[in-house]
Amino acid sequence: MSIVKQIPNYITLGNLLSGTVAVIFAVNGNYNIAALLVCIGIVLDFFDGFVARLLNVSGELGKQLDSLADMVTSGVVPGIVMYKLLQDNLMDKPTFMNSAVQILDVPLIGLILTLAAGFRLAKFNIDTRQTDSFIGLPTPAMSLFILSLPLILQYTEIEFVENLIKNNYFLIGLTFLLSYLMNAELHLFSLKFKDYSFKKNIVKYIFLLSSLLLILTIHILSVPIIIILYVSLSLIKK
Repeated sequence: MSIVKQIPNYITLGNLLSGTVAVIFAVNGNYNIAALLVCIGIVLDFFDGFVARLLNVSGELGKQLDSLADMVTSGVVPGIVMYKLLQDNLMDKPTFMNSAVQILDVPLIGLILTLAAGFRLAKFNIDTRQTDSFIGLPTPAMSLFILSLPLILQYTEIEFVENLIKNNYFLIGLTFLLSYLMNAELHLFSLKFKDYSFKKNIVKYIFLLSSLLLILTIHILSVPIIIILYVSLSLIKK
């Protein structure tokens, strides 16, 4: 195969590199850089498919490589971030309950996200139904949701939201909820456009416009809200 036809795979490797480096920063608690690298990886994940279609290149190698890269960027990284958030909460609030449950190493529960992401990506590879839509929450959406949490703590001052993120019961519940959503038989729309008519894409346009307004008004806090909106609109559309 010529070098030109390998370009999509090189882009996918860029996604894998971004995710791998993001792991290092996530482990060290540098969530800003980790989130930036995950975003870069997700953008590259979009463009590898776009370039593959542009060059009319497709194959099993690219498909498998894409999932392996996503497993790191959108599977391992959010699992580590959730682990760190749970761990930080235990250290910040050394109550009797926290001391008791710490024996069970509660932060490891965060890695359930990684396991669920791996299972979802494996199913995606063999599911022929997910060409124009998704079944289950895409792993990049889950990853962005999780990566936004420590940034919300850092850049917002809404007490209710901060208390939620600093509550391990909430984080554990969120871990199980997102793990379920990634593997549930939920039909969610994709942002691929076959045409750009408003009538056929009204839900997508509503979602994109709402997302833009949320980003402009509430900034980083918009990320989890946008993902909740995405799931909600998908269920309404279905």
